[in-house]
Amino acid sequence: MPRNHRPPRATTWPLALATACAVALSGAALAATPAPTPAKPAAKATVRPAAKPAPKPAARPVPATARQRADDVAKGLALATETVEAISAGQLDVAARVLTGPADCEFNQRVAVQPVDGQPGHFTVTHQGKHYRMLPRETTTGAVRLEDPVNGIVWLQIPAKSMLMNARRGQRMVDGCMHAEQRAAVAAATAAGAGQDQGIGIVPQAAAPVAASAPSSAAAAASAAPVDAAASR
Repeated sequence: MPRNHRPPRATTWPLALATACAVALSGAALAATPAPTPAKPAAKATVRPAAKPAPKPAARPVPATARQRADDVAKGLALATETVEAISAGQLDVAARVLTGPADCEFNQRVAVQPVDGQPGHFTVTHQGKHYRMLPRETTTGAVRLEDPVNGIVWLQIPAKSMLMNARRGQRMVDGCMHAEQRAAVAAATAAGAGQDQGIGIVPQAAAPVAASAPSSAAAAASAAPVDAAASR
């Protein structure tokens, strides 16, 4: 072989072609990859208001008992009595003789009698925490009588004592009640030697002089007895 002969160069185009193909494929792969989507902001938490409690059903009205109805009727009658009834002159005379204030009664009980302000002839009688609205009533015996027409309670005052009665039941609620004036009157009668067996202590005015003269008449009859006996002999 001659020295000046050079072997032919190997062609480089297959390598270049392969490189070009690789670049094209990588570009196509990149183009086919979808772009990442931006993350959505987190949704705000919604705060719901607390549920309102269901309204309670309205309470049904409780029907009034027979006692409550009776009390309502009694209060209505009392109001009607206070509003309608007029005090007569005779009742005012009785009211002027009513002893007021506390009265000491049997078994360590007490009754208080107080006039009602602004209502002449009306009184409030209190016993064991109960208050009775009373009006004076005229009597034929001369006793002072106060009456609660609604409850049927009566306060009876005589010279020697007073008593509280349930007229409807015919029972004495408390007896032997004495105001200071009654105690003084009883003490004076005892000191004078007056008899204690005088019933309820009411002495008619017409009979008073006769009762006072009874001892002298008895003495005269006693002194005349021997004379009559001697004469009979």
